[in-house]
Amino acid sequence: MTENSPRKVLITGGTGLIGSRLAELLIDSGYEVALLSREPAKSSHYRSFRWDPRSGTIDDAAVPYADYIVNLAGASVSDGKWTDERKRDIMTSRLGGLALLHRELAKPGHHVKAFISASAIGVYGDTADTVLTEDTAPGLPTHDFLADVAHQWELAAEPIAALGIRTVVPRIGIVLSKDGGALPQMARPMKLGAGAALGSGKQYMSWIHLDDLCRLFMAMLDDETWGGTYNAVAPAPVTNLQFTETLAQVLHRRLVLPKVPAFGLKLALGEMSDIVLASQRVSAQKVLAQGFTFEYPELRGALEALYVGE
Repeated sequence: MTENSPRKVLITGGTGLIGSRLAELLIDSGYEVALLSREPAKSSHYRSFRWDPRSGTIDDAAVPYADYIVNLAGASVSDGKWTDERKRDIMTSRLGGLALLHRELAKPGHHVKAFISASAIGVYGDTADTVLTEDTAPGLPTHDFLADVAHQWELAAEPIAALGIRTVVPRIGIVLSKDGGALPQMARPMKLGAGAALGSGKQYMSWIHLDDLCRLFMAMLDDETWGGTYNAVAPAPVTNLQFTETLAQVLHRRLVLPKVPAFGLKLALGEMSDIVLASQRVSAQKVLAQGFTFEYPELRGALEALYVGE
């Protein structure tokens, strides 16, 4: 790579909510972007390489292309009930991709300087109002599927760090975007006058605006002092009730319904109800101490930026 040639970023899971926006912001900042995809035709905006973590196949040119790799690949935890088959897919889609990347990165002939591998704050389990830092132990996997998935996801990235490649593991909170994730699902009933807090409403939600998350990823790429695990959350977690009330105010709606009881959510969603009922009060202190500045540190400002004029 010459002094003036663009830095090249290879993104797995690049057609998802985070990957799509990250690719746009990277291009705007002068990076070159390529996607590693099972169906390259879907991602025609960018150069694409084919891979299939299930069968262990990958385009030989993919890893040698990259200066940096951002790994976001993994089946969504919020698409459909958690049947045994679905849970297997959620787990293996994460671990298979990392195993395949490790195999390729262990070979000579590439110039990958840094590897960002996504994780999630679900790793901490359901922890009431305890403030969670990167040093907090993972939740008990036997009791908590999300904690187990995130923990295994992180463990699968360790062999890549052991190769001597700078590895950063952002534990991602609830990503706020109008284009996907939890927020549109929360806003939809509210716009229809049927918004309500979920469960007790006391459970903590640790969130981050999509653009702040992508800027954080870019800081992790750019700055060699980033390494290890970081909580990728804004510095102001709120309870579910506070979140619901703030969203209602920003949307100019009133909350008219009582809280949606936890047992009702469990009946409707099964184990997947853990996503909205688990409480995680996650600290952003380590990211702040690293010098990162949030554009949207407070929930109201983040929601107003997304729903202005609605």
